[in-house]
Amino acid sequence: MLRRLVLIAAASVAALSAVPALPAVAQTGAARAEPASLSLMPPPARGEDSGDRLTVTVQHAEGRDGTYELRCHPDGGSHPDVGKACATLDQRTTWGKDPFAPVAPGTMCTMMYGGPATAHVTGTWAGRPVDARFDRADGCQVARWDALVPLLPGSAHSRGTARSW
Repeated sequence: MLRRLVLIAAASVAALSAVPALPAVAQTGAARAEPASLSLMPPPARGEDSGDRLTVTVQHAEGRDGTYELRCHPDGGSHPDVGKACATLDQRTTWGKDPFAPVAPGTMCTMMYGGPATAHVTGTWAGRPVDARFDRADGCQVARWDALVPLLPGSAHSRGTARSW
């Protein structure tokens, strides 16, 4: 029994030593750790990808249809709310999480229809390619969309979301 415990401990130490160092975290409770700074973003995949550039194409969005360019770091483009869109993306960009990730397969979603709006976001964010599609077909999709307002236009039907641009 003692031999088994020693082997397990040795294997655990070996496995942990192979994991790269993680960024500093601030403890906000015994079981929850969050990034010390919201500005911690994964490094670009390539050195030339230091600028973040997205193209947002919106359709059927209550008169706010169109294609908008968004540049962050430095901010610019034709997007109606460049500053807030870049700030929202910065806040949602953390290690190990994709701010544009689709709803996980098998997720239970409410049958809440949020309207016919669709969006397609392409480009580069945090040095990574982006090709994400959004709609408001059910509760999960509405929540996914609303999490990226004001990158995507807010809806008058969105619960707790101010109508943006």
